[in-house]
Amino acid sequence: MGSRWEMERKKDPYYRRAKSEDYRSRASYKLKQLNKRFKIIKEGNTVVDLGAAPGGWSQVALEKIGEEGVVVGVDLNRIKPFPEGNFYGIRGDFTKDIVQEKVMELTNGKVDVLMSDASPSLSGVKSIDHLRSIDLINAVLDIADNILKNDGNLVIKAFQGPEYKTVLDDIKKRFRKVKSTKPPSSRNRSSEMYIVALGFKRPKNQAKRENKDLE
Repeated sequence: MGSRWEMERKKDPYYRRAKSEDYRSRASYKLKQLNKRFKIIKEGNTVVDLGAAPGGWSQVALEKIGEEGVVVGVDLNRIKPFPEGNFYGIRGDFTKDIVQEKVMELTNGKVDVLMSDASPSLSGVKSIDHLRSIDLINAVLDIADNILKNDGNLVIKAFQGPEYKTVLDDIKKRFRKVKSTKPPSSRNRSSEMYIVALGFKRPKNQAKRENKDLE
């Protein structure tokens, strides 16, 4: 099984391309394709990458934000540092308060883009994996409520299943534009989808406080 998976991986054009173009994972191309279409990340942005290891998405974000932006990557596993001085890695569980507090400290609680390509611990049972994915999305949305700026953007992975429409509708209440999509580099056999949500609608009292902080 392992050798078969290894053979398939080596035949994968995005795996080979990541190797030749020095990206940390084939997943980099998912974000590149999504960003090209939806303009999620802009120069100077503060970006938080949840479930970041090995760093494929953070690597793309660093290319887009330039020297004035910041990327904070969070993962249970160690994220190998980047040469850029504006990347900060946090090792820990992003659903835990102590880790979220570290993110708040590094970003001053003002994030332009929140992104997550994280997968839950997969059981191999689609119904269980789908529900675990939904729990993970809800955790990310709770974080978005705390740190995402008014008009901020979100991109997150989700697995298709009975609760997918419910979580999509929930996200539509929070953002001005929401699109469910599957980039070309996502494997056809995978049930993964990506939700791109643009223009976070921060509650009015919080948005006013945010504007006051900028004065």
